[in-house]
Amino acid sequence: MAASEENSALFPIFILTIMALPLVPYTILKLCRAASKKAKIIHCQCAVCFSSGKYRKSIFKRISNFSTCSNLTLVLLWVIMAILVYYIKHIRQEIQVFEPFSILGVEPGASDSEIKKSYRRLSIQYHPDKNPDPEAHKYFVEYISKAYQALTDPVSRENFEKYGHPDGRQGLQMGIALPQFLLNIDGASGGILLLGIVGVCILLPLIMAVIYLSRSSKYTGNYVMHQTLSAYYYFMKPSLAPSKVMDVFIKAAEYMEIPVRRSDGEPLQKLFVLVRSELNLDLKNIKQEQAKFWKQHPALVKTELLIQTQLTRESEALSPALLRDFRRILELAPRLLEEIMKMAIIPRTPQGHGWLRPAIGVVELSQSIIQAIPLSARKASGGSSEGIAPFLQLPHFSEVGVKKIARKKVRTFQDLRDMIPQERTELLTQVAGFSSAEAQDIEIVLEMMPSITIDITCETEGEEGIQEGDIVTMHAWITLKRGNGLIGALPHAPYFPFHKEENFWLLLADPVSNDVWMSQKLNFMDEAAAITAVSKAIQESREGSGASLKEINLAVKEAVEKVKNGSRLIMGKFQAPFEGNYNLTTYCLCDSWIGCDTKTNLKVKVLKRSRAGTRGGVMVEEGPFMEDGVEEEEEVEEEEYDDDYESEYSEDEEDVKGKGTVANGTVPRKGSDGSGSDGSGSEEE
Repeated sequence: MAASEENSALFPIFILTIMALPLVPYTILKLCRAASKKAKIIHCQCAVCFSSGKYRKSIFKRISNFSTCSNLTLVLLWVIMAILVYYIKHIRQEIQVFEPFSILGVEPGASDSEIKKSYRRLSIQYHPDKNPDPEAHKYFVEYISKAYQALTDPVSRENFEKYGHPDGRQGLQMGIALPQFLLNIDGASGGILLLGIVGVCILLPLIMAVIYLSRSSKYTGNYVMHQTLSAYYYFMKPSLAPSKVMDVFIKAAEYMEIPVRRSDGEPLQKLFVLVRSELNLDLKNIKQEQAKFWKQHPALVKTELLIQTQLTRESEALSPALLRDFRRILELAPRLLEEIMKMAIIPRTPQGHGWLRPAIGVVELSQSIIQAIPLSARKASGGSSEGIAPFLQLPHFSEVGVKKIARKKVRTFQDLRDMIPQERTELLTQVAGFSSAEAQDIEIVLEMMPSITIDITCETEGEEGIQEGDIVTMHAWITLKRGNGLIGALPHAPYFPFHKEENFWLLLADPVSNDVWMSQKLNFMDEAAAITAVSKAIQESREGSGASLKEINLAVKEAVEKVKNGSRLIMGKFQAPFEGNYNLTTYCLCDSWIGCDTKTNLKVKVLKRSRAGTRGGVMVEEGPFMEDGVEEEEEVEEEEYDDDYESEYSEDEEDVKGKGTVANGTVPRKGSDGSGSDGSGSEEE
């Protein structure tokens, strides 16, 4: 009984020890990281972003930033540990070790007369005939009587003095540090223990499995519904114009689940009047177009109107109910835009190529949503193929200001960026009419904007030249520079109510055939992950080529230094097509800024196969395959761009029309410096 009570009392100490072993070092590590972490401001410092309140360090936002799952769990565990320490320190039930001399109140080695005298004194105090208290009776029977018997019996006393126990030498005893009620497996305690075992070992895993399976059957790993991906895959076409990407984007199942209330009717009608000019309606048949628009599914109508509200910056006209739906739509937008981008570049052809035109349209729609710029502002005007959209993303700029600076031959956004700061400030203050503070805000945003350079090579590892069927390895170093010296930063987006990181898409594509040969998403925020990835990639590449350990370490060191200076390495493989010269274009498209996209030309010469065999089978990236008997529905005729705006890459499409070699999603059998080899035209005929 005493051993059982002792083990039960040790249970809080056991739990405290188990919690302290991982918790203390983890807390120390977390505090050290927080102390060594330098506070670096990576968001825009202009007055417009400050007034938006996105980055304002209020007490509520500080609490919200601290209130992460890991931090709250850490605080909760420390609170539990403090309660355990308090409980152990102030525990009422103390473990009393059987010490006969101390119980009788005599010194070790006392004589029999002293022991009897002390026993009689304690008997007067605790004997049941003298003291009716039940606790006194229990103490007298379990401690005083046993102690007297142990010290008056010669054998028991000798055993106690020699071995510390009246019964002599004791064997090894082991116990379990569990509460007492769990050790008495009978009655109610047995039921509690059984329920605990069933709940922890059976019910809890079962509930977690049901939740996981029900969620995984509905959502992908990126928390996008499978129904959304199916819709995007079905409606995505190779000739999809950028102005038509919106029609596909709003068909997400997440948007269809947003309720359309009866009370939304009148506010949506008012909203329609505000954004009507951006809905691509035929003005000649405006009444029929309006009727056709309102005949759509109510969820589609509501979603498109709210997205156009973001593009036209008319969110102040929304009712509280619509404002909640508006924020929900914008919160889901980056995730859905990433998925629709994947549907555009997913391999669709036997060669494993995606489609370039819809991919560009998706990126342009993402830029417009983040910067709250109408799609009509991207229409080419003056000497700029980008329109006035890049100017409108700058703070305080309007169409009037763009016209004013155009008089000084600053017609493109790149012309404004290329000016030295002093000349640019004079232009903005003296010509455009901005104040000094407004010009300073514009300068801050221009310094935040990234400048991208691409250094790309394609080669067959271990061989000279590229031959038909070779597995070609692409190495691309993407370097980012900003005027303020930052590498990873948040874009200037005062009208987008959520934090948004910059993402870039690297596309190796053939604009003539509308094919995307290689694609990769890129982010400059996590430097540590980039260093790990580039070190592993360089090491594996050099080991495969037979380099020495010293050469490998030197190459890894140089690559890591590049990453720290703002470069990222993209590597990929693709199978070389048929013999010919191919004029490819490498695009680096930003999903957050307008006017920061970069493209470079890359000539790839594929020789006729002279080496025996092939260096690899047909490489097709993973993608959805059509079931037997089910054919993918494709349009034969291409959809022309609408008159509202053209993509900034539309010159490539004009070349396609002029040369007559458009093959949506297919590669010509032979390439040339233009759109194929000399015999490609006859082959097409």
